[in-house]
Amino acid sequence: MARHLVIGNGKLLVNLDRNCYIRDIYYPFVGQLNHVGGQYCRFGIWVDGQFSWLENPEWKFDLGYVEDSLVTNVVARNERLGVELHMNDGIHQRECIYIKRVVVRNLTSEAREFRLFFNQDLMIDGSEVGDTAAYYPENHTVFHYKRSSYFMFNGFSDEGGMMQYSTGIKRFHHAEGTWRDAEDGILMGNTIAQGSVDSTISFRTVVPPSGEKTVYYWMSIGKDLEEVKALNKYVQDSNPEKLLSRIVIYWKHWLHRAEDNLGDLPPEVARTFRQSLLIVRTQTDERGAIIAANDTDILQYNRDHYSYMWPRDGALIAEAMSLAGFQSVISPFFQFCERTLSPDGYLYHKYNPDGTVGSSWHPYIVQGNQRLPIQEDETALVLFALWKDYTRNQVIELPQSLYNNLIRKGAAFLSSYMEDGLSLPKPSYDLWEERYGIWTYTVASVYGGLMAAAFFTELFGDYERSDHFRDTAETIKQGMLTHLWDEGSGRFARGLIQKDDGWEKDMTLESSLFGIWEFGVLPVNDSRVIRTMNAIKQGLTVRTGVGGVARYTNDYYFQQSGDIENVPGNPWIICTLWIANFEIESAKSLADLEGPRRTLQWVVEHALSSGLLPEQLNPHDGSPLSVAPLTWSHATFVQCVSKYSAKYAELITAAAAKL
Repeated sequence: MARHLVIGNGKLLVNLDRNCYIRDIYYPFVGQLNHVGGQYCRFGIWVDGQFSWLENPEWKFDLGYVEDSLVTNVVARNERLGVELHMNDGIHQRECIYIKRVVVRNLTSEAREFRLFFNQDLMIDGSEVGDTAAYYPENHTVFHYKRSSYFMFNGFSDEGGMMQYSTGIKRFHHAEGTWRDAEDGILMGNTIAQGSVDSTISFRTVVPPSGEKTVYYWMSIGKDLEEVKALNKYVQDSNPEKLLSRIVIYWKHWLHRAEDNLGDLPPEVARTFRQSLLIVRTQTDERGAIIAANDTDILQYNRDHYSYMWPRDGALIAEAMSLAGFQSVISPFFQFCERTLSPDGYLYHKYNPDGTVGSSWHPYIVQGNQRLPIQEDETALVLFALWKDYTRNQVIELPQSLYNNLIRKGAAFLSSYMEDGLSLPKPSYDLWEERYGIWTYTVASVYGGLMAAAFFTELFGDYERSDHFRDTAETIKQGMLTHLWDEGSGRFARGLIQKDDGWEKDMTLESSLFGIWEFGVLPVNDSRVIRTMNAIKQGLTVRTGVGGVARYTNDYYFQQSGDIENVPGNPWIICTLWIANFEIESAKSLADLEGPRRTLQWVVEHALSSGLLPEQLNPHDGSPLSVAPLTWSHATFVQCVSKYSAKYAELITAAAAKL
């Protein structure tokens, strides 16, 4: 379960699997609507009377990207057929155009004819009901459409444009689709099909002995036939080779603002840092939604997906991107949150990319008692991230535009949503969306959010509000130290759970307690922070050859082992990096950075072959579990590298000053 290659431009996102098949096409929002839905848009080749789809195990792949770009760089080799394919996929940086370049290398000593077949298996607007696929003679293309979503497919080789085409019925009665028609090397040429349909087109090229030829294939997407026709003509007039080169150039320039002095970090870590910045960009809609993940294979487990914007994920990702110097990329996120804030001042569980409220499993009533179905940290962290961004970039226009609604209204909710008897926030759902109570992580985030609001209100001369928010934050801090610190175990509790006879500490060891220092409640050198973080390192490290850190003791999600003593849960990328961030913040000498450096290398070593990072790993073999790529994983890697490089520079300067 993974998407090994992702490309996008903020309006269009395309995911490819390990066989370089298109599995997801999201348009017009990143993460919404999916016009493939995890089906297989196959790619195959015919030569010497033999046919092979690239899913055949005889194909061996080397997956990657052109350095510092969102253009793929893939080599697929088939010894039996005597052919090697060099492929590049890219999405235009501005227009909704996908381009594929295939260099066909003939590994034999004889000239041969190769036929390349591209199958389009669409489910337009997320459904295969009522689609149309048709040949369009005016420009010799095939297009699919339904309502206001149009897809036009074309290409060429040295021998000319589209060789053959066919449209047909798929997954209905005994019809599998036109991809089956391709396997004899000839397409029947059916000109139109309606309903549950697909299409296949082919191109031919004659490759000299030990030589190579190039075939281009592209897809244009728009709201009507005239738009996709114009985009198709743009590709033809501009030449797809030049357009791919411009895509590479654009993303290289986009990365120029990234820090290039990363201290003593090895090249592979620096490469993953830059790639992570690019991957986060593909998952960020230009209208503000930062999507958690867009790997639809997760659907087979619970009939829902990760293609939502969780305000918590979005805030922490925005904070990481701001830290790395990409403030302009994440400004729309805060505007998105301002638009979607509830009238009462809180953000909902999660949102669709268009700003509508997403699906939720948090109930409004439990055992006859009403409860607010929110995760309070999601509202608080948006304010915290906004202040952190302002302190770095000093762009006052952004918080000023958000002041009346997002900042003041959000902070007013946080300051009023209090369990007065405890001087703590009222119960809400935890950051993992699994349990209801008063959670140390959430409490820390509310402290951080209220302090951010206090700083903003002071910035804008609203001193009474500033004093109120600051006083409430201080009250929460004291409540946290009183009720959530456990002297007996020498660490903070995960939280408090309400019982019939009062509140009970949940002492489950929990990785998210890093928020105590991350959100400013206590300094990183406070003995209570140190003892808590050391307990996490000792108790949640996975004791297998894979390593890494689990979310919490006996984590059930995708659980792979009942040996809780050695495998408290699957290793998560973000949880492992939280420990590294603590070690970076605590470092007093260059020698103290050795552990975080090893952790960053560990992350690189456990990425997919293409460099993408999953949510979690199998604790026994290190294979990816759940979704990939997870935007939060890449953003936390960006954050950790940024913190490491800053700390390294600080320690080098300090060491030099002593000489």
